[in-house]
Amino acid sequence: MAMGIFGLGEVLTMLEGGEAKKESLRLKAGIRDLLPDRNDWKTSSMPIARGSVLGFFLGLIPGGGAVLASFISYAVEKRYSKRKEEFGSGVIEGVAGPESANNSAAIGAFVPLLSLGIPANPVMALLFAALMIHGLEPGPLLVRDNPGFFWGVLTSMYIGNVLLLILNVPLIGLLVKVLRVPDYIMAPTITIVCLTGAYSLNNDPSSILIVSIFGLIGYLMRKYEYDPAPLVPAFVLGPVMENSLRQSLKMFQGDVFQMISRPVVMVILLSIVLLFVSPVVTKQVTKVWRRRYSYSN
Repeated sequence: MAMGIFGLGEVLTMLEGGEAKKESLRLKAGIRDLLPDRNDWKTSSMPIARGSVLGFFLGLIPGGGAVLASFISYAVEKRYSKRKEEFGSGVIEGVAGPESANNSAAIGAFVPLLSLGIPANPVMALLFAALMIHGLEPGPLLVRDNPGFFWGVLTSMYIGNVLLLILNVPLIGLLVKVLRVPDYIMAPTITIVCLTGAYSLNNDPSSILIVSIFGLIGYLMRKYEYDPAPLVPAFVLGPVMENSLRQSLKMFQGDVFQMISRPVVMVILLSIVLLFVSPVVTKQVTKVWRRRYSYSN
């Protein structure tokens, strides 16, 4: 489903727009010219701060991760930006915020792993298994029993960032050439990768049909300006929620009313309803306030 909505949907949107005019991209020679100027820092300072905080806390949540943090940060920056119509063309707010959230979420995922021994995503689960194989048990006693490993992990994060900078800056001229690939080459390549990936999961031809249907849904969402980014947490947390719902129904012998009458469940359901209704209510209240303010003037 995700490959259909975010992969094929984007391909269909790309083909509808026709072959984009790709002007030759000129890269400035000096590394100093690649650094953000004063205006860029001023514009991106708040997106970087919001993305860092948002990404860190989303990294702590099981099932969150860098992908979810990037999408949510992009949606937040688009909502608060004064130039929403320019998003999608490379404005610095839409780049700095999600990238900060992406990096921050990757670091935040280490907190529950190293402090509690709880992996927050599949990558951390693999790292957890690797540590157990080597006789290291993540948890509250890790710092006391293996301080060298703990501080080594933190030090490696700083060293890794420096190495990424050294490796990526010289390759900018090569990586930017991807933007010059014409749409008639990019579109079939993405389509083949999506369909091959869907089929290889279960070796089932019906998976190709499912991806195609959701690709059409993704195209219609973009065409009618429905942001598909909120579907990311649904894909991530949906199976977990379904599992938990099945376990809860089994505990209450299939009695739904008894289950939702619990205080904790009622608070959670009420919070969901309020979050769902609040954008509509806020929009209507804003319209009424603006109308009265215009009349008073």
